Amino acid sequence: MVKKAPRRTAERIATVSLDLFNRFGEPNVSTTLISSELNISPGNLYYHFPAKDKLISHLFDSYESAVMTLMEASSDVQDVEDAWFFLHSLFELIWDYRFLYRDLNDLLSRNRHLETHFKTILERKTSALRQLLESMVHAKRLKMDPQTIETLSASMAVVVTYWLSYEYVRDPRHAMEAHSAGLALARGARHVLSLLMPYLVDGSQQAHLQQLTAAYP
Repeated sequence: MVKKAPRRTAERIATVSLDLFNRFGEPNVSTTLISSELNISPGNLYYHFPAKDKLISHLFDSYESAVMTLMEASSDVQDVEDAWFFLHSLFELIWDYRFLYRDLNDLLSRNRHLETHFKTILERKTSALRQLLESMVHAKRLKMDPQTIETLSASMAVVVTYWLSYEYVRDPRHAMEAHSAGLALARGARHVLSLLMPYLVDGSQQAHLQQLTAAYP
């Protein structure tokens, strides 16, 4: 049996750090803890990531690449089912990098790279949600004027961006644990999709949306 080649140290550091940041929050995880978890020397970690901010920026870049790719799918949304899948995919990606959202304001104040790039992500997210609404209007699933599209896409972006902060305030001890993921994601997607309800023109789409949202507490 051919043995798998060990993952490169930098990749292992990034993977373990992401898990620790997500579980405990980035401010509560030191480079010493990361080194200990990996069973490597602090010097080995510093060789790959000379500062903790470099590690955070590296993880953010991975998230940024993934979320920008996902945003391209917004124009393919035609109905409630498509919108539900798109939003779930977005919330799942946010959950995978939830430490960024849990400590967002603190990270933005300390990391210049995140400060400049997160603004771009927010703008792209809002643009993608606007495109989603326009696509559904074009498919005659929604009835909405351009001004409402502009306002609603911004409202949806706010809920998406700060949903995990809301979940954390509701239940600080458990909100960021893996066993909470399913319901947290579903609640977020449900609340964003519920904003569409008054604008759906097809009764079957309204019924389908109610069916989707009713499946989650």
